[in-house]
Amino acid sequence: MAVHIRDAGAADIAAIAAIYAVEVTDFVNTYEYEVPDEAEMLRRMQDITGRGFPYLVAEVDGQVAGYAYANSFRSRAAYHWVVENSVYVAASAQGRGVGAALMQALIDACVARGFRQMVAVIGEPTNTASIRLHERFGFHHIGTLPGIAWKHGRWLDTVFMQRALGDGAGPAPSNE
Repeated sequence: MAVHIRDAGAADIAAIAAIYAVEVTDFVNTYEYEVPDEAEMLRRMQDITGRGFPYLVAEVDGQVAGYAYANSFRSRAAYHWVVENSVYVAASAQGRGVGAALMQALIDACVARGFRQMVAVIGEPTNTASIRLHERFGFHHIGTLPGIAWKHGRWLDTVFMQRALGDGAGPAPSNE
């Protein structure tokens, strides 16, 4: 199975929205309650890419099998070089290398843009597939915030993981 990674575009929104809808309704990998419609998903994509962050899709046999993007970790100026990642894979494509291909491409795209740290905010410590994927790419467990969110009738913990990009916390960024 060949996985092809490319920049996402407006034509991918229906597939992206369908993948995300399952995450919202059935799982706790996102803490949203309401499924955003395609117009909202397009608005979000355009906002992210308009601010210079990467937004990627993975195709398998010509079909969108997953997507990933980086976004600002926090809005304060000092966090300019830190991104938060998001990786979502369609249920039918899980366990087939799609997440790994997306993660590598996302890391590469963020390094190319000069970002220095990547943070993963993972819904629930039971999301072992996501935790293992991040560990495989050099992320380290930074901490767990217990009982920080309420969804599907229960309190949820949130796992934070982090990895350096490029020079990490080394020399000052050239565009400081």
